[in-house]
Amino acid sequence: MTKAELVDKIAEKKPGLTRKQVEVVVNTVLDGIKEALSREDKVEIRGFGSFRIRHRRAKEGRNPKTGETVQVPPKKVPFFKAGKEMREMVDGKV
Repeated sequence: MTKAELVDKIAEKKPGLTRKQVEVVVNTVLDGIKEALSREDKVEIRGFGSFRIRHRRAKEGRNPKTGETVQVPPKKVPFFKAGKEMREMVDGKV
């Protein structure tokens, strides 16, 4: 599902809101998550899951084309962990 499809689906379920209003709300929520993650805060949405930053250590990698060893610097990556309710829904238990 794309962001546009999400906006359309919410707009269908809430006829009192225009598509543009729904788009502003969705963008605000997603921007809030991005801003929190950029500050390395944890974002938790009950029943859905949580977002956090994971730190990857520096490591030695290999250039697949030349076979040469290269240093991969440490980095931060976003990580999502699905909540119990979502895991059960995806697994068909709900």
